[in-house]
Amino acid sequence: MFVGHYGVSFAAKRVAPTVPLWLLFIAVQLLDVAWAPFVLLGIEKVRIVPGITASNPLDLYYMPYTHSLVAALLWSAAAFFGYRFMRSAWPKAAARIVGFAVFSHWVLDLIVHRPDLSLYDDTIKVGLGLWNLPALAFGLEILLLFGGMWLYFQTGAQRRLATVAFGLVMLAVQAYVFFGPPPPSDKAAAATALAGYVVFAGIIRFLERPQPDARAA
Repeated sequence: MFVGHYGVSFAAKRVAPTVPLWLLFIAVQLLDVAWAPFVLLGIEKVRIVPGITASNPLDLYYMPYTHSLVAALLWSAAAFFGYRFMRSAWPKAAARIVGFAVFSHWVLDLIVHRPDLSLYDDTIKVGLGLWNLPALAFGLEILLLFGGMWLYFQTGAQRRLATVAFGLVMLAVQAYVFFGPPPPSDKAAAATALAGYVVFAGIIRFLERPQPDARAA
């Protein structure tokens, strides 16, 4: 899963309005944000195997430090305590939402991945394999992204049209990932993913900034 994770970000913003949306964008992708440099450093492993699933050519055969269930829980706990440490004056509920956002990544990945998510270390691998049904997998991405965005708009968010346009761009990127050519190498896949997470977080940070009140001019 890719853009569907961001639907959780938008929905979480409604529950925890004090948490910056860009931070929630990083939180829901934190496991992958860590996965990318781990792959680049050779700590975790991935192969490009076209056809291994109907919509994703990545053979994610070794990623115990970011995508095992135990690792996901540890990353979520670290995000919770990290946010509490940095924002100690803010409600503890906001830190819980950040931790939940991180863990939501593993839950959603469980739905789409083939059995390559280990429960601990590199053993007992699970995954429901929705990637083998591209139309359903793509539809789920759309539902999560724009469903979460709709919840976000209920907070009175500004720049709604621009945010929807951004969502459509994100969806186009997802379509390219699903139906375009496979990446040239494992390192290219990791580097491209990491760049995407940073760019998306930067764009949403800009879109979340309050618009100047024209009446004040």
